Amino acid sequence: MSLIQAKNLTKVYGKGDTAVTALDHISLEVNAGEFVTVMGPSGCGKSTLLHLLGGLDRPTSGQVLIEGHNLTDLSDTKLTELRRRKIGFIFQFFNLIPVLNATENAALPLTLDGVKSADAKAKASDWLNKVGLGNRLRNRPDQLSGGQQQRVAVARALVAEPALILADEPTGNLDTRASDEIAALLRQISDDWGRAVLMVTHDPRIAAYADRIVFLKDGTIVDETRLETRNLDNAGLVADKIQAMA
Repeated sequence: MSLIQAKNLTKVYGKGDTAVTALDHISLEVNAGEFVTVMGPSGCGKSTLLHLLGGLDRPTSGQVLIEGHNLTDLSDTKLTELRRRKIGFIFQFFNLIPVLNATENAALPLTLDGVKSADAKAKASDWLNKVGLGNRLRNRPDQLSGGQQQRVAVARALVAEPALILADEPTGNLDTRASDEIAALLRQISDDWGRAVLMVTHDPRIAAYADRIVFLKDGTIVDETRLETRNLDNAGLVADKIQAMA
């Protein structure tokens, strides 16, 4: 069953002679528990697609539906509420608050949604344990490695129990070892915790962990590949496809 659907999604920036079409009538579905990667050359519309699917921006035309809710019909207040409860976001640069410790950072989505502080921190601690940071609950971001900071961000994305995780270049600021660990963690989010994951990446190694790879070029979907195995053995296949698109 489709968890999220994009129907004829189009995004145009500017008007008249200066108009730039970032996305051109894209249609895409992601099922519950599926791990999908979006790849393509720089400027092809990857991040724009992710922002539209997450309700961070509104399309010029077309629709985005999450569990049947049409994001384009929601008021700003209702859209904010849906994002907070249905979608978890993971970004390249972690976006942690420097003065808060790991538990406080991970608890933020619940705190902002009105959950009591003690309950929010208890839930955050539970997720931090699940992502392997049970011994870093009180550490601030400057006391954590890049990989550990991204694990805090993953716990923050999961703390509200969303059905969908959107990850924008989640390993782009990490070394190879930490990148592989985060990719494996995203795989676990799909396999063990049943969340849909939609990830943008330029790295074939990381894309190789997905169930399906969607390739964008010039704002349109030009290819889709379903991976029979989800591991680094697919990295060469993915790299070859990217090279062929260049």
